[in-house]
Amino acid sequence: MEKALQQLETEIKKELDRKDRAREAVLPACRELVRMASEVIKEVHRHKWPEARSHLVKAGLSLREIQERVAKHPDLRFAGFVTMAEKEYAEAAITLAVLNEKRLPTLDEIGVHAPEYLNGMAESIGEMRRHLLDQLRKDRLAEAERILQVMDSFYHFLFSLDYPDAILRGLRRMVDSDRGILERTRGDLTTTLVQEKLRRELRQAAGRNGGKRPARAAR
Repeated sequence: MEKALQQLETEIKKELDRKDRAREAVLPACRELVRMASEVIKEVHRHKWPEARSHLVKAGLSLREIQERVAKHPDLRFAGFVTMAEKEYAEAAITLAVLNEKRLPTLDEIGVHAPEYLNGMAESIGEMRRHLLDQLRKDRLAEAERILQVMDSFYHFLFSLDYPDAILRGLRRMVDSDRGILERTRGDLTTTLVQEKLRRELRQAAGRNGGKRPARAAR
């Protein structure tokens, strides 16, 4: 029995040592990937499109390296620090594609599993709100309306996915949060559109009166 236990200990330690080395190599790479994805989103909001695309390409290469390192370790492949990094990369890729290229990247193009893609999509809704508010400040109402339509489409698509949380990995909580983001954004855009309509009507009224302000109603 003792000899069998010693042999078992040797085999187990070899396996666990390999796994530990893989984890130690991947963990800092995942942190760096999260940082790179954050940089992509910052550049998107600054409208530095070439820089954002360049950093996204580098982040994609880093993602592939991480996935290759954990390919032989399924438990590490789906560890939280790996799936978190994949989700952040998906969010950056989706945000850049929607805001700059006006398209939705495919699952294969991003190269992550469906739950990470979906959670990245859910988080991109918050980034789209930020972009939409920036468009409102610049009076780019048509672009703001386009972004709201995308946000609305994303939300209803994500809401329609009726799968257990163990599969979707927390997506439902994110979608619940997105509902509030969407409604606040709709309210902000509606208020701006109403104000713009009122300004337009006042300008038209002033034009009909030869540039004079409309007369006040008698009290």
